[in-house]
Amino acid sequence: MGALRCMGWITGCSVFTAFISIIWQAFLSLQALNKTTVLLTGLLAIEGGLKRSSFEPAPKVAVGYGACTDLQINATEFLETFYKMRVPEVSTDFAANDVNNENEFLQSFAYYFKNGAAAERVIANGTLFKQLITNAKIMDKERIHWYMGGNAPLMAVRFVMEGADVLLGAHMSKKLRPLLPKEIRLAGDEIPDDDIHLILEYKAGDKWGPYEAPRANRYILHNDKNNPHLRSVEQLTDALKQYNPQLLVVSGLQMMDMFKFSPGVREARLRQVQSQLTSQPPDTLHHFEFASYVELQLLHQLRQFVLPYVDSLGMNEQELSNLRQVLRHGRTTLATDWNPRIANTLDQMRQVFISLLEDYYVQRMIDSHRRMVSRIHVHTLAYQAILTITNSKWKNTRAAAAKAALTAHRYVCKSQFINPESVTLVLDDSFATSAQEQAPRMRIGAANPVPCWQEFIQFGADLQKIEVEICVAPVLICRVAKKTAGAGDNISASGLVVQL
Repeated sequence: MGALRCMGWITGCSVFTAFISIIWQAFLSLQALNKTTVLLTGLLAIEGGLKRSSFEPAPKVAVGYGACTDLQINATEFLETFYKMRVPEVSTDFAANDVNNENEFLQSFAYYFKNGAAAERVIANGTLFKQLITNAKIMDKERIHWYMGGNAPLMAVRFVMEGADVLLGAHMSKKLRPLLPKEIRLAGDEIPDDDIHLILEYKAGDKWGPYEAPRANRYILHNDKNNPHLRSVEQLTDALKQYNPQLLVVSGLQMMDMFKFSPGVREARLRQVQSQLTSQPPDTLHHFEFASYVELQLLHQLRQFVLPYVDSLGMNEQELSNLRQVLRHGRTTLATDWNPRIANTLDQMRQVFISLLEDYYVQRMIDSHRRMVSRIHVHTLAYQAILTITNSKWKNTRAAAAKAALTAHRYVCKSQFINPESVTLVLDDSFATSAQEQAPRMRIGAANPVPCWQEFIQFGADLQKIEVEICVAPVLICRVAKKTAGAGDNISASGLVVQL
């Protein structure tokens, strides 16, 4: 009898404990929802204050280069269908820069998938690429999606959506051209067929064999014939003489990565890009949209022919780490932390900024066309960080960070309306502005949804100082990602147009 009473008491305690746990979880969920609603309200209020006067002309933006057709499929469904029994083990020293066979494809995908890192790789083996495209096409028609792709067209469309007047440098087929808004002017030839990019999208928690994706992202494969040659550069250069944009955006140069050019051809094409940049008036701002690069020689060429002639850089956390390694140590990185601390990202941004400033001050006397980088925008899953030189031509840094954060959610969720219940928040209520000891902390909340501050950055042997403004905006992460390919292009473009 005593034992039965004891068991009843234990059962009662268990039920009570479970009840308290449910109540506590409900409380935490409500608290998180309230925090999300507060931040969303703050971000929308900042965005709402951005409306241009009806008397103010639309900003003029030119974007290059290239275009393609994107074939998007769910990565794990595709691999389970065609490669279920071939899940590879990924060695710690894996470093396949390009993809030549199925084994390298599976190794490469598994590596980036388990690290939650975006990647874009060329398949030199045209037969293999055609087979992958054929396999994708025979899947359930409701599971595959065709889109207009390419960094430049996606950025151009976003600029138009945000009220800009846009000139695009790209070659397109008759099939692709109708997908481009009529408002966009096109500089480039008509081609018979567009390059195709295979987009393998996955969500956070997706599994393939022993691997689980820590976040939503994509793995892109291509076998381009047109885009690596930047064939629209000359047409865009000619059109720019009459167009006179406020902003010229260079993108899509990653198509040259690991592509087999004849000797001297790639350098010649990059010199055409350099010539285009240096021929623009001093008051035309230049932006370079970074991407996934693995070939060190190309990165060195970008440092020589492109980076010295732009005012602004846009990139994600993987690309930031890669650029920092190239500038400071002359080497590349593969996947890095998919959700880096704000303090670490800001420190890397400062280091990249300092490296580029030092290059500028060393070379400016022998090359009058060189420009001092005055803006860096890093977009991550959890936040947007924008650094600008104080009193530069870039305005509205706080609003640009807020706009970019809102665009991140809207694009990935494929919805203009932001439902607080569809949001995941990763950031804490405060963050350190540097990983250095005793660095100031900034709070994120109703009174200050996008913290901004000024600081001095020292550089050079004589420790010169330059004042910058840094703003950080929290991203309301889309809980169920519907599309990540092209997110960076849309995020970057939405932030840029606010600052013109």
